[in-house]
Amino acid sequence: MKSITVFVTGLAIGIAATVFVLIAILPKHIFVEHESKLGFNETVDAIVNSAAENNWSMPHKYDLQATMKKHGFDVNPVMVFSLCKPEHAYQILNSDEVRSVSAIMPCRVAVYEKDGKTYVSMLNAGLFSKFMGKSVRSVMGAASAENEQILAPVLM
Repeated sequence: MKSITVFVTGLAIGIAATVFVLIAILPKHIFVEHESKLGFNETVDAIVNSAAENNWSMPHKYDLQATMKKHGFDVNPVMVFSLCKPEHAYQILNSDEVRSVSAIMPCRVAVYEKDGKTYVSMLNAGLFSKFMGKSVRSVMGAASAENEQILAPVLM
């Protein structure tokens, strides 16, 4: 009876710890936010140039401030880039087993202003990839490292 009580207590503590990590800690790490050393427009230009220099394409650039203005809302500048490296995308899109990951493709990077400063944020693909299988983990890990390289010219 004592071993069952110890087992149930340990299980309950493990479940509570897991729930705590999922609710309190993990959400703070899902996105990576960095302050830019440049102003908004300079940050946007530097990311566009750096993406091209690192052989990443930019199929879409979203000006969310302009989009919101069309709907009658006024927000600070926000630009979101879709970054793609076809070699990485192919490894996901070519596999029926992992194609569901395409829901978070291509990589997104946001540039925005808050508190008078410019920031850059993106999904923490390196962390997210740890929950995926080996092939996705490899691709997302490489993409995450390359995205950090693309952002290096603007980060403090």
